[in-house]
Amino acid sequence: MVEKKPSLDIKSLARDLRAGSRAALARAITLVESRRGDHQALARELVQMLLPDTGKAVRVGITGSPGVGKSTTIDALGTHLIEQGHKVAVLAVDPSSARSGGSILGDKTRMARLSASDDAFIRPSPSSGTLGGVAAKTREAMLLCEAAGFDVVLVETVGIGQSETAVCDMTDFFLALMLPGGGDELQGIKKGLVELADMIAINKADGDNLKRANITAADYRGALHILTPRSEHWHPPVETYSALTGDGIAKIWQKVLDHRKAMNASGDFAARRREQQVKWMWSMLEQRMLARLRSEASVRTKVRKIEIEVADGHLTPALAAEKILELLQ
Repeated sequence: MVEKKPSLDIKSLARDLRAGSRAALARAITLVESRRGDHQALARELVQMLLPDTGKAVRVGITGSPGVGKSTTIDALGTHLIEQGHKVAVLAVDPSSARSGGSILGDKTRMARLSASDDAFIRPSPSSGTLGGVAAKTREAMLLCEAAGFDVVLVETVGIGQSETAVCDMTDFFLALMLPGGGDELQGIKKGLVELADMIAINKADGDNLKRANITAADYRGALHILTPRSEHWHPPVETYSALTGDGIAKIWQKVLDHRKAMNASGDFAARRREQQVKWMWSMLEQRMLARLRSEASVRTKVRKIEIEVADGHLTPALAAEKILELLQ
């Protein structure tokens, strides 16, 4: 009977989560984020149990450099969606959280309207771990949100390096936010980010910034013409908007819907989702292997000895990696 109790608890948690209990959703995500082996086993069982209730939400990744207005944009977009009858979940992928504790905790206070709504759920990324680990937990948290009835999931990234690719690999639509700027600023554009984006949106297109925002949008449109789009069935648009006034927010959401329609019609949507599932599998496998290396005392001791040999120059990193792989067999 003792062995069956956790399973019964998971069934109860799954039932409450499906019924839309925010407390159950929060507990489930905490379980997914736990590093304890028994918790991870229960989390895997829970996510598998809820899998039939997932996959129907619109998954939107949002990136942009600090100061671009991500929090204000998410607050405005999320509020607009709730007014349209949607339920919105906001998740974060923040690899810097291993050092700083994550930025969305502070950002949550800047999503005033959204955080006050019963139809919104805001969750920061795990407080520590590698980018791969944080991304894996965010993927599972996204599935839990979908099972709890949230039909739009906004995944925010701090906009540095690999975090953008990670969020792109778990969402259907990748939105890159930019600020109005001159040609010189455009020279510093990250080509990799623009190639990932399904849309570029220039924020702060209001007041004195309006003219600059329109010029910047035209510059980005020109830049996109020389890049190969992710899909031949969708050419990323460039739009201007103001998160402060709300102008252009409805247009951004319409582009998300237009993209989904185009991707579904071409078959790219299903293909991208299938590809993402396989990537998730490999990501989870990597995390499990690393967890085993860290958790088993005998293996950890041997790995530490190999590390010392590499550091002292007695063993090449390539041969050391081979020896560590042998420990997992």
